[in-house]
Amino acid sequence: MIVVKSNSEIELMKKAGECAAEIFEALPAVIRPGMSTKELDRWIEDFILERDMIPAFKGYGGFPAAACISVNEELIHGIPSKKKILKDGDIVSVDLGAIYKGFYSDAARTYPVGKISDECEKLIKVTKESFFEGLKFCKKGYRIGDVSHAVQSYAEAAGFSVIRDYTGHGVGSDLHEDPAVPNYGKAGHGPKLVPGMTIAIEPMIAAGDYDVDVLDNDWTVVMSDGRMCAHYENTVLITEGEPVLLTCRDIQNG
Repeated sequence: MIVVKSNSEIELMKKAGECAAEIFEALPAVIRPGMSTKELDRWIEDFILERDMIPAFKGYGGFPAAACISVNEELIHGIPSKKKILKDGDIVSVDLGAIYKGFYSDAARTYPVGKISDECEKLIKVTKESFFEGLKFCKKGYRIGDVSHAVQSYAEAAGFSVIRDYTGHGVGSDLHEDPAVPNYGKAGHGPKLVPGMTIAIEPMIAAGDYDVDVLDNDWTVVMSDGRMCAHYENTVLITEGEPVLLTCRDIQNG
């Protein structure tokens, strides 16, 4: 069932979203070669707790950390570790959210670590841009399939693959709500967008093929071919007019 949010619920989600947005604005200066993913996760958790919010992911389904931190061929659900050390040339995807008075935010970004390859730069750029192509259809009267088709068309035209096994989703008083928001699909299909819907749109894009595997930890999803992948996500509010990004305050740098 798709849950349309009230004005008061949307205000709570805006607070949770602002916390995520602030983290992403700060992370380019925090992420560096030689840092462990556990150290990065600790910084994120402290940031959320200092704002009297709750890390949305910690304990969710048994997940052990405040953020999913995935490096290079790791697509999503990377578990932070003291042994996982970021190095020059890596790309790192950070997926996180906050809970404020019972309502969630959910968002992700992929960052360079030091100097990265031209292909990785293009991958990160296209993944973000594909989100904004989908966002053009996040308006009253369009359908989920319009968003999905826009993401897929843009990413594939740039020579990349779109992940099939994992999708975006509704978000609100639960981290994962209806509807599913695939990053591929047919225009004109799927649930119709209405004001008050809040959805997490999250392109997951691969440099190679889109097939994935899950590691033995039962969490971390990796590209089967071992090639690089990137992730970009925001929680989006559908309104009577233009969509509102609840987890991004600066489109150019977010």
